[in-house]
Amino acid sequence: MIPGGRQYVGGDVPVTGRTIRRRSIPPMTDDFTQKVPLGQTGLSVSRLGIGSSFGAPASVIEEAVEQGVNYLYWGSLRRPAFGRAMRNLARRHREEIILSVQSYSRIPGLIGPSVEVALRRAGLDYFDILLLGMRNERPGQAYTDAFERLREQGKVRFLALSTHNRPLLPSLFDEYREGKSAYAVFMLRYNAVHRGAERDAFPFVPADPRPGMIAYTATRWGHLLDPGKMPAGETPPSASDCYRFVLNQPAVDLVLCGPSDRSQMQEALRALERGPLPPDEVERMQRIGDYIYGRHKPKFKEAGDAKDVEAGVSAS
Repeated sequence: MIPGGRQYVGGDVPVTGRTIRRRSIPPMTDDFTQKVPLGQTGLSVSRLGIGSSFGAPASVIEEAVEQGVNYLYWGSLRRPAFGRAMRNLARRHREEIILSVQSYSRIPGLIGPSVEVALRRAGLDYFDILLLGMRNERPGQAYTDAFERLREQGKVRFLALSTHNRPLLPSLFDEYREGKSAYAVFMLRYNAVHRGAERDAFPFVPADPRPGMIAYTATRWGHLLDPGKMPAGETPPSASDCYRFVLNQPAVDLVLCGPSDRSQMQEALRALERGPLPPDEVERMQRIGDYIYGRHKPKFKEAGDAKDVEAGVSAS
């Protein structure tokens, strides 16, 4: 169950003023080591991706790619070590790895120069995905135009959008379903604490054609790993179990991890080796998530969360 709401898993989905009949998304393979299609991009992705913000050395990133990870996200913080890893890997594996760069720019005309700087720093010819980050409103046409210019120049291939405004997503999915969307991939927060996407987003993901779907913040900024934030008598889940919980969701193609060192990277990789969580462990994760939800304030506000979550008081 979603804290404060109902989990929708198929059939008719009620929305304010309308009812949408969703088509059930087929489950992903139970083998998390297998790559899966990223929507309609033609790219095959590992179920685990790596974000750049937490400072893992280049050697850790390169080792993880040799172990099967192929999605690298140069995101909120473009760490130099991550750029070096991308450069080194691109020399050997450019056709096998998927490289994504994020732009937070609120000025469309600055997106192109930002991408060009990133390409030079990483020694790359192109990025596979340009992600418009933290877009809590519908981006205007000027952002699509900026992407199209970069695509025509061969500097990016696909456009993605990340949002903290889950209620925005159904209308964007409608446009995707109708072939009217510039976005090939969508990224959103999902973890055992923040399960609102089960209500606000996942029921509306088109099954055919299906977009690429990426989840982040699987450990809820480490809250799910903190013994001090557990219900009485519960031990914290492992980081790998947090990633497994996210990958149990059929709508999610891959989940991002943010390692700071080799041990964290190897723990994340164990999620792929261990595969789906059994039902009793899913229930345990949900129970812990329900306890944390509302008691411990999130780092970033998310539209769709209960009002008392932002205040950090007990949720109903």
